[in-house]
Amino acid sequence: MILTREQLNQKIWGAADLLRGALDSSDFKNHILSLLFLKRLSDVFEERHAEIVQEWKAAGKSDEEAEQIASDPDEYGDGAYFLPAESRWSYLLTVSENRAEAIDIALVKAEEENARYLEGVLGGVRFNDERRFGDAAEMDALMQRLLLHFSKIPLGNKNLLEPDVLGNAYEFLIERFAETAGKKGGEFYTPRSVVRLLVEILAPKEGMRIHDPTCGSGGMLIECGHHVEERGGDPRNLTLTGQEKNYGTWAICRLNMLLHGFPDADIRAGDTIRSPKFTTAGALDAFDRVIANPPFSLKDWGHQSAEADTYKRFELGVPPKTKGDMGFLLHMLKVVQPNKGMAGVVLPHGVLFRGAAEGKIREEILKNDLVEAVIGLPAQLFFGTGIPAALLICNWNKPKERRGKVLFIDASTDGLYRSGKSRNYLDVEDVLRISAIFHGYADPSEVKLASRRISEVWEKSLVAHCSKQVARVASEEPELAEVIQADFDERIAEVQSARSDLDDWYLSEHRAVGGGVRTALDKHSAVVDLKEIEKEHRWNLNITRYVDASEPPEQLDVKEELSKLRELERARDEAEAEMNRLLEEFGYEG
Repeated sequence: MILTREQLNQKIWGAADLLRGALDSSDFKNHILSLLFLKRLSDVFEERHAEIVQEWKAAGKSDEEAEQIASDPDEYGDGAYFLPAESRWSYLLTVSENRAEAIDIALVKAEEENARYLEGVLGGVRFNDERRFGDAAEMDALMQRLLLHFSKIPLGNKNLLEPDVLGNAYEFLIERFAETAGKKGGEFYTPRSVVRLLVEILAPKEGMRIHDPTCGSGGMLIECGHHVEERGGDPRNLTLTGQEKNYGTWAICRLNMLLHGFPDADIRAGDTIRSPKFTTAGALDAFDRVIANPPFSLKDWGHQSAEADTYKRFELGVPPKTKGDMGFLLHMLKVVQPNKGMAGVVLPHGVLFRGAAEGKIREEILKNDLVEAVIGLPAQLFFGTGIPAALLICNWNKPKERRGKVLFIDASTDGLYRSGKSRNYLDVEDVLRISAIFHGYADPSEVKLASRRISEVWEKSLVAHCSKQVARVASEEPELAEVIQADFDERIAEVQSARSDLDDWYLSEHRAVGGGVRTALDKHSAVVDLKEIEKEHRWNLNITRYVDASEPPEQLDVKEELSKLRELERARDEAEAEMNRLLEEFGYEG
């Protein structure tokens, strides 16, 4: 049986349904994700175990001898996982009591046996917990339901269209948990469209060192790998590193990286401000691309540590005690490779215009000509917060024609996002438009070239993936091949439509404030000289100072409106005269 992405998502979310209602998703997400990972390990192990047995039987060994050889961890080679008997799903299904304890042991044993990749990842999740799952009887019954449910989800290599399908299912789970977790969910998941937009702008390349200092579940690092792969590069030739303060989220990130095929990603646990983990000989390591969505306006961010920082991250100023946004930005700026690196960060709009210490820091960053672009995003885009955010793009190696300037893009009004009932969304066409405006630097001809280049890469990548998957299943499950083809045809058509629509969109005319017309490109973007930002706006980066994306009110035709007024006055006079006539008929005199 080969599962499509949608089928796999549905089956896996069914496991979460067994726990939802009794517990908040923030209390059990690690449990579901850990069980999913253990089931995946077990199914892949069983596949490889059967292959080894068959190989040795073909070489003349008896059944017993082949089984004995297949029980040797050394037979599984580098990069493969060996599971001890207690960690295998087939064994867990035979446990008749104390199932929660058996699952805990299975996770610990699996981690110990594969410490190179799993150290500290699985053993911290505890199922034998009456505070979460009820008394012994209730807990045992619940664990049995979970085990039986997962046993119906085949997760071996032969059951998945490609290994990343499970990684995508993992991302699906994380997003669904974020939807139901409120504010907490936003702390470990950034909408994929925002991640893709930021990565498209930073354009990581094969061989680069990529770092996320507040990596959450790792989505930004994974998307960097996808970006390189889409362009024909080998994502394994990226150095992916990240740091995450929350230990549970760190474990999720490690699992996520493994499921997406990045077992060597270096993800470390710890507080980035108080205790940065990526250092060499007392100095911070440097990276080609630094990308992050730090927690918005964190109060307890590490102000006291910043004042005595030995890494000189706060030479441009120390951010205020109760707002850590600038603290994370200054850390990112410090760890970018001098003279060639870039940083992209998601920040609340307040960072663009707040004064005092933040204003002084912003002034110094601008004076160093590090800001390449400021992109305003719509409200209601992120999980757990309705406030609008902005992308700040910093570049240590600006192209000559961009030096001394800042590109502003306002994507917070109609035209660059899709409005929903409770949330707003960036669709394929929106990501294409915004990234094309950045790479074309708001020049119409350059934007057109950039949009074609980006969308053609997307289309080519989709076609390649589609061909690969259809070819794999066509002989075994022709109906499934048709489903896959239809799905990819729809996604390819979406990219093609976005590309063809963009030319008409950015040249479409809109009324301008004060009269006249402007194009959509003029409406949503502007390139501003640093001298203007300094002299006229005192280093304020509030996007609406430079880009007015709102539609001006309709201009009134005074003669026409006056004519309407006179007509209304005439009608009023006639009504008054008629009323007086009727009053006289009834004997009332004015």
